[in-house]
Amino acid sequence: MPRVADKQPDALEIQARPHLKVVSTVADPQEKQFLLRGTPSYRRASLALFLSGFATFSLLYCVQPLMPIFAADFGVSPAASSLSLSLSTGFLAFAIFCAAAVSESFGRRSLMFASLLGAALCTIACALVPSWHALLVIRALEGLLLGGVPAVAMAYLSEEIDPRGLGASMGLYIAGNAFGGMAGRVVTGTLAEFFSWRIALGALGVLGLAAAIGFFLLLPASRNFTPRKGFDARFHVRAWVGHIGNPALPLLFAIGFLAMGTFVTVYNYIGFRLVQAPYNLNQTELGLIFTVYLFGIAASWIAGLLGDRIGHFIVLPAGIAVAAAGVAVTLFSSLPLIVLGIVLLTSGFFIAHSVASALVGRLARGTKGHASALYLLSYYIGSSVAGSVGGYFWGADGWNAVVFFTLTLLALGMVAVLVAAKLAKR
Repeated sequence: MPRVADKQPDALEIQARPHLKVVSTVADPQEKQFLLRGTPSYRRASLALFLSGFATFSLLYCVQPLMPIFAADFGVSPAASSLSLSLSTGFLAFAIFCAAAVSESFGRRSLMFASLLGAALCTIACALVPSWHALLVIRALEGLLLGGVPAVAMAYLSEEIDPRGLGASMGLYIAGNAFGGMAGRVVTGTLAEFFSWRIALGALGVLGLAAAIGFFLLLPASRNFTPRKGFDARFHVRAWVGHIGNPALPLLFAIGFLAMGTFVTVYNYIGFRLVQAPYNLNQTELGLIFTVYLFGIAASWIAGLLGDRIGHFIVLPAGIAVAAAGVAVTLFSSLPLIVLGIVLLTSGFFIAHSVASALVGRLARGTKGHASALYLLSYYIGSSVAGSVGGYFWGADGWNAVVFFTLTLLALGMVAVLVAAKLAKR
């Protein structure tokens, strides 16, 4: 293929011939300049997005181990106590839908920083409120603010990272999500045991502030994204409709709904089971169980690498199968087996989520922020809806009913994976 004189080498040439360098002052403005693995900019972006995932999910899920305390202190039912999380995830789902559109005009980096900063301040405010309803209002506002992070972060990765390494970078970002989810649960559970739930939330809010500042200082500016002038509603509607019309993408959105709904339901109500006889775990012991998130960190990163190498539609059903096996194992009464079941569920969930997220980025035709928003909209609606509905199953017949409910969700997820694989091949 003839070369055009003075044309800058593209990302593929740079990786194949390292002596070539891109001089940004003369590069073709239409040519994409991806962040390549091993470069300082790639490492800064990876660390920044790891911090954003850490802050988002530690702030979002910090209330999960506190639900039994909320039920006792405020005199509410287990299902009602789950609203402290379900309201946040529900409003976050709505906000994600809007954030993707706003970021097209406002910019990726600024919107994510403002969202993280506001959410950290809301967590500090939750530590100070006197009433249950005031806490729920602030948690709902926090969900709205956090909506500016997940979809935009996924869009940033899809736009800025070399496509051949997107699965690995997405896995690393989701590993940050897993680490944040673990840290939020463990920190609040431990501090609530030794001090109070108010001190626990206040401390986590300060930690979130530090992570937001680190994110802002580290993240490189977008190279392949140009903000749109003004707000064109028709453009956004066409983008969303276009992704829904993609045969495979709606099934990936459904997988996000079903996998996340299962994951949150188990984590919401396993605490109610384990604080009762014969286990009688205290808040510190309950919080330490959430260290199994470490398996999710490893699983998401490994799944990203495997997806790039052997195929995403091979790894995805394996993740759902592992999650289902984990849910089934929790039916045993032995505490070590219950913990093993949670390990398997956590690993399988993060495998599925990491691979499904990468597939959305790969299969979306343009406007990747909108595709990410639709996936995460389904993902968090699954968290909000299933997480609360699971409380009624818990109330009806205890843990057996919760397991029946979640295994049904995963069975539907497996069907969606198999159909999506066939449609994607077409």
